[in-house]
Amino acid sequence: MAVIHHTTLTPGKLELLTSWLPAQPWYGGDGRRPELTKAGGFRLDDPQGEVGMEFMVVTDVSGDRPVSYHVPLTYRGAPLEGADHALIGTAEHGVLGRRWIYDGTHDPVLVAQLHALVAGDAKAQHQSLSDTPDPTVTADFTGAAAPGPIRPAGVAEAPYATDIVVDAADGGRGGRLTMRVTRVLRPGEADVAGVLGHVVAGWRLPDGAEVRGVFAVVTDAPR
Repeated sequence: MAVIHHTTLTPGKLELLTSWLPAQPWYGGDGRRPELTKAGGFRLDDPQGEVGMEFMVVTDVSGDRPVSYHVPLTYRGAPLEGADHALIGTAEHGVLGRRWIYDGTHDPVLVAQLHALVAGDAKAQHQSLSDTPDPTVTADFTGAAAPGPIRPAGVAEAPYATDIVVDAADGGRGGRLTMRVTRVLRPGEADVAGVLGHVVAGWRLPDGAEVRGVFAVVTDAPR
C-alpha cells in the first residue's frame, strides 16, 4: 500500500495545473487563467511501490459556471523516458525530494493499474489516507473474464476525454481496447450502455454538494 506523506510540495499541484490546464484541448476556459480548487479524487497503488498515482479532480471557478476536470497524475523519482510531452512539471517533496509529475494517461504504470481497477484486479485507495481503500469508487467489467496484462498502444485527445488504446500483451481475451478517461466531469451522467467496463467516483461542487459521475469507460477498439 502507498504511504501518503503529509508534507510540503513546492510548487503545489494546483499551481502546476494552473499553468498546464489551459494548453489542453479539453480545457474550456477560452484562454483565461484558471482559478482551481481541489474537489476530490482517489489513488491507485503501484505494485512495485515506485510510482505514485492520483486521479485528481480540480474545479475551475474562473468562468460564469464552475467546471470540474479529472486529471490523472503520476509522481516519479526520476524522469519517465520518452514522456517529455506529458510532463506537467517538477516539484520538491518535503520527504521524497524532487518529483517528476506527469499526465498519467501517458504513463504505462497508471494505464496498467487503471485497467486493473476496471477488471477488478486493483482497489481504489483513499486520496489522502495511507493503507485505506476507498469503497465509494466503483468499477465494473461486463466481460466473461478479466483481460490479461496490457501495453499502451496510443493516446488521443478528444474534446472532453482522453482515449488510451491498449493491447492485451498475452494475446488473451480482450485484444485491443480503448480506455476513455473523462476529462470534463458531469454530475449524474452514468450512461454506460454498450461499454465493456467503467469507473464511477465522486467529487465536491463549490457549494459543498457531493456528486458522482463516470471517470472512465472501456470499449472495444478497432484493430
